[in-house]
Amino acid sequence: MSVCLLVLCLAVLLQGGRAGPEPPGCLSPEAVRAAEEALEQINQDRTHGYVLGLNRVYDVALQQEKEKGGSLYKLTIDVMETKCHITSRKPWKECEIRTIGDIPVYGECEVSAFVDTQVKLQSFSCALREVPAVAVLNVCPDCPTADNLEEPVVKETANLSLQRFNKESYLANYFSLENITKASSQWVVGPSYFVEFTIVETVCSKKTADSELSNCTPMDCQFAHRGFCLGSHMTRGKVLVWRRLVKRKDSQFHRTAVKVNCEIYEPQTANAEKLSHAIADVGHAELQDHNHTHLHPHEHAHAVTPGPDRPVSAPAGSLGTVVYRPASPRSSPAARSCPGQARHHLGIISLRL
Repeated sequence: MSVCLLVLCLAVLLQGGRAGPEPPGCLSPEAVRAAEEALEQINQDRTHGYVLGLNRVYDVALQQEKEKGGSLYKLTIDVMETKCHITSRKPWKECEIRTIGDIPVYGECEVSAFVDTQVKLQSFSCALREVPAVAVLNVCPDCPTADNLEEPVVKETANLSLQRFNKESYLANYFSLENITKASSQWVVGPSYFVEFTIVETVCSKKTADSELSNCTPMDCQFAHRGFCLGSHMTRGKVLVWRRLVKRKDSQFHRTAVKVNCEIYEPQTANAEKLSHAIADVGHAELQDHNHTHLHPHEHAHAVTPGPDRPVSAPAGSLGTVVYRPASPRSSPAARSCPGQARHHLGIISLRL
């Protein structure tokens, strides 16, 4: 009797061990897919800041929902800020992660996503923070460090950069400053300042007199273009250029000291209109060119338009929140093979990225 009971117990244990699939870990393709696609939807949901890139899956929990034919994933993912602004609507895999010299930002997101044949983001909560300047300088003494966005010299650098853009671009309308999003400084041959900022198209032509520019309001129609700019201002550079190029005009010294590079984006509503026109035209019996798209008068040849795999519109942060706060102690991951391997390292051991 005792032998039979022992055999029965072993059979029950073995059967119980096969009762359900082993929960996935941070290295499982299913968990990684859920994290990658959920992060894409998080970026689509946001309206401010920079596109976030995936660094690793830190922890994962799985809840089977048989009645819905899928699984509910609870993920903790580590993220890092990229160089792409949210305005661009670029997929995070196309964006470069900020390095130690680019005022890096890192953090973590708590994510809930339902997974069947697709990944459907349910909710998220992200906490981000800048890498401290002391940590950056300990590893890279010559790297730029973050500046306060309200500093007068930061605003001056943004305004000078925008002035040069408006003067030298071949766009028809004048653009105004929307937001300064990041600022840093570095000693080169003197104090050098770097800014990142967004701009918006106004109702004024570029031919508008300087005295009237203060009356130029942002274009409020759905076809207003926006842009993201990188600008710099070398204050010492003006003096050096003056000494070397004494015979040149002052405006040329100014252009040497100020640099700017802007990327202008087509409004997503305009892209939706072009798509609807293209679909309507394809159904027309007299259509000869199947690649025809509708061009709005404000469209410029160099503008960047969202691709077909990108959202036509994005909700205004309806599924979650992104906050900036200092790092806090983290509990150890509960799932097996967690955390996953980090994809990016800044060379700062104390951050444990």
